[in-house]
Amino acid sequence: MNIYRAIEQYTNEGKTGMLATVIRRLGSAPRDTGAKMFIGEDGKTYGTIGGGKLELDAIEESLRLMGKGQTEIFHIRMNATTVADQGMLCGGDVDILLEPVDKRYLELYREVGQCIEKGKRGIVITRFGPTGFSKTFVEPGNIIFGDPIKDEQLNEFQGYFDERNPVLIGDDTVVEPILRYSLLYIFGAGHVSQFISKVAKIVDFYVVVIDDRSEFANRERFPDADEIIVDSFEDVFSKLDFTGKEYAVIVTRGHSFDAYVLEEVLKRDYRYVGMIGSKRKVKIIFDNLRKMGFEEDVIKSVHAPIGIDIDAETPQEIAISIVAELIQERAKG
Repeated sequence: MNIYRAIEQYTNEGKTGMLATVIRRLGSAPRDTGAKMFIGEDGKTYGTIGGGKLELDAIEESLRLMGKGQTEIFHIRMNATTVADQGMLCGGDVDILLEPVDKRYLELYREVGQCIEKGKRGIVITRFGPTGFSKTFVEPGNIIFGDPIKDEQLNEFQGYFDERNPVLIGDDTVVEPILRYSLLYIFGAGHVSQFISKVAKIVDFYVVVIDDRSEFANRERFPDADEIIVDSFEDVFSKLDFTGKEYAVIVTRGHSFDAYVLEEVLKRDYRYVGMIGSKRKVKIIFDNLRKMGFEEDVIKSVHAPIGIDIDAETPQEIAISIVAELIQERAKG
């Protein structure tokens, strides 16, 4: 679920929560700036800021702040000793903005959610500190939701529409651009995935690599990926957005994992889904989907065997054929 949709749902039900946003990252922390997670008052979470100890600490701190109306920049320092002692997957330093979800910003949350789903641009300006908390969403043309903002300040923020990541101004203002890149989920972190990630980044996909093995899904093997999520394929779907604009490439390490991931993707809205495999494997999986009740037009939407036919053999060639098909699908508009 779109995180802002979750916030809207909680707010409509009279419930509250905290919004966590990664606003600064140094080193090999798992998720880039801009990663978000909503923590509801019931302890449920939507989205992810990296998993593991980092995420658990942020959740714990959010629950401590819950209901107090307080905003905090939560600093997590993961030096080599900390990583080793606590069994973390990555090092690095992360700053996370923890802010209360407030019902007076219901319209703002709704508009930001729609902006993300429709691929529109905008900026969210969050101000906090001794002077209090305020939140403003600005769409192109200076259409404003939330708290008002002075004209001179609005002019200063215009340049942030084209930024990619949140920017911390001073100690009390975060400006976050809302941009919707072509979001690519790569399920599986094997050799083919490494080259898919590299080639997809060259052609402006936002690449998220997903695998349950930290020895495969890591920054050393995937230096070009925007995000790396180490989680089980069974659990990860509750943390992923599927708004109908996402691309999913399924290249896991086994037949059963491929089948499970494909089944889960087909239950959601997506732009593209492709699965690697021989014609025999694809037929077996498709026949099983039919037995499970999936409609024929849904099954036919799957690109399998995946990629444009260029007689690819090596992992590099296979990756190029897959990304070429992604480009072809994206070009359809």
